[in-house]
Amino acid sequence: MIDFFYYQSPNARKVLIALEELELPYSIRWVDITKGDQHQPEFRAINPNGKVPAIVDHDGPSGRPMALFESGAILEYLADKTGRLLPRDAALAWEARAWVYWQAANQGPMAGQATHFLRYAADRGVDDSYARDRYLREAARTYEVLNTRLDDRDYLVGEYSIADIMCFPWTRVADGHGVSLDDYPAVKTWSERIKARPTAKVRIEDRRDEAARQSAYTDEQWEQLFGAPAPNRTSGPAS
Repeated sequence: MIDFFYYQSPNARKVLIALEELELPYSIRWVDITKGDQHQPEFRAINPNGKVPAIVDHDGPSGRPMALFESGAILEYLADKTGRLLPRDAALAWEARAWVYWQAANQGPMAGQATHFLRYAADRGVDDSYARDRYLREAARTYEVLNTRLDDRDYLVGEYSIADIMCFPWTRVADGHGVSLDDYPAVKTWSERIKARPTAKVRIEDRRDEAARQSAYTDEQWEQLFGAPAPNRTSGPAS
């Protein structure tokens, strides 16, 4: 059994999709990051970085429990554990890993920062045009990279792998970071192909999952999420 430490987010969805694809038994361990669960000592013992997702595999290497954090490491671990979701060809398997690391270093951080300045900061009336425009440009650049890669193939390394699972949850919420998939037709086709898989449609049946989709936070929730006092709310979002 795998304990899956979860809160609704693109990074946690990567692990959810992989667990479903690999048909591994798992149990959801809810980490409410708006209430500060991620800062509790028992969670920090699993993930010193205080973020979701994380897992504890109670049947880890040599049959011992294994705690793991960072979505890319978790996906690579699950693929290695099952012998699935990585190509058998060694060269292609390393290509898949390269795309996993690319997502963690490029697509995710840039899209996340674009979302912050485009939505969350703007909801508080913060208009930092330099930061917003920089991250919007960088998010768009990562879509150009994906679009070029996917122009002549169905999946990032030819077959469905952890590389696709890493990247898809962010393209799934492209509107939130100011990107229209209509501008990237190869990415749109690829994203729709993955979205059609039953494992990509799985929802956590918990009222907290719906609550997690909100985009407006109280001052207390903002500080728990972003580690700084919330900006004073103005009369409306920045233009």
